[in-house]
Amino acid sequence: MTEFFDALDNPLTRRYYERRIRVFFAHAGIEGKDLGEQASAFVRRAKEDPTYAYYAVTGFVRFEKERVERGEITAGTLTNFVKAVKLFCEQNDIMLNWKKISRKLPRVREYASDRAPTREEILRWMEYPDRRIKPIILLMVSSGIRLGAWDYLRWKDIEPIYAESAPTSGGGQPKEPVAARLTVYRGTEEEYTTYITPEAYLCLKEWMEYRAGQGERVTPESWLMRDLWDTTTPRGLLQVNTPRKLRSSGVKRLLERSLFAQGLRKPLPPGKRRHEFQGAHGFRKFFKSVCEKHMKSLHVEILMGHNVGLAESYYRPQEREILEDYLKAVPELTFYAKKEDQGGGGGSRRRRPRP
Repeated sequence: MTEFFDALDNPLTRRYYERRIRVFFAHAGIEGKDLGEQASAFVRRAKEDPTYAYYAVTGFVRFEKERVERGEITAGTLTNFVKAVKLFCEQNDIMLNWKKISRKLPRVREYASDRAPTREEILRWMEYPDRRIKPIILLMVSSGIRLGAWDYLRWKDIEPIYAESAPTSGGGQPKEPVAARLTVYRGTEEEYTTYITPEAYLCLKEWMEYRAGQGERVTPESWLMRDLWDTTTPRGLLQVNTPRKLRSSGVKRLLERSLFAQGLRKPLPPGKRRHEFQGAHGFRKFFKSVCEKHMKSLHVEILMGHNVGLAESYYRPQEREILEDYLKAVPELTFYAKKEDQGGGGGSRRRRPRP
């Protein structure tokens, strides 16, 4: 499994792919005391008999395709299973005709039937009594990041951006930023830059200052989200100084728990497989729908970390150009700012951001 896992940088993707390959091995009847033994057995047999792997994969596709037709899973879910199997085979030099196999897959709907949460639903969501919920949601909804990004985010990944002509405080520093730069997946091949609103930045800054005020030694290397603690107990005081990163799986559980607690989600009735809007991914949909109204589509794709294909070769926008485009969407990505700060109908001129 080493070659397989080496090809997956994102911990969340690694967990998903591991789960999917387990399902494939189970269907193929591969025995072994653990996943490593199952993988070795499959690779050995596939290399001894070149047709074995093909029939194992197509048999799995046929079985799961029937589940799609019965409405038990979506075509997109089956496609994701096949992606994991394909990567495993390629990393272990098992050559299959994937073009031929892909023709057997059902067509994936271009758009899922679920929607983005509304502003009112997001505001209600942020009323959940956990200090972390507001900074988490404001960051996700104003940046469009994927859930898995939380496995990487540190305080140093957020850098405020100030306007060139912004009024300054006594020390010469502008009072508030116009946005903040967010580095996503720092240090990996997937690294990219997006932005968050001033509101999201100030909320995160307040969260980090609260942690420091409670006794945590906050540095640029501090994880952006961490576990909670109780300062009324000796154990809680120890926890303050030994923060544990809140992983993407923990963020997901917190978001789902708060959804139910705030009355925004009910158990699904029999026969229904999707909620009206997804949890973490719903913020990404909200971000995209808002930004598409104010920005160039290519800029939106870049900020969402999408591969823009051939466009990368012919058009490389400067950061200032993308940032100025993003600032047009900031008012609609802001939830608590006063009306006079939203730039609604006045003729006020937007200050030019510093590079």
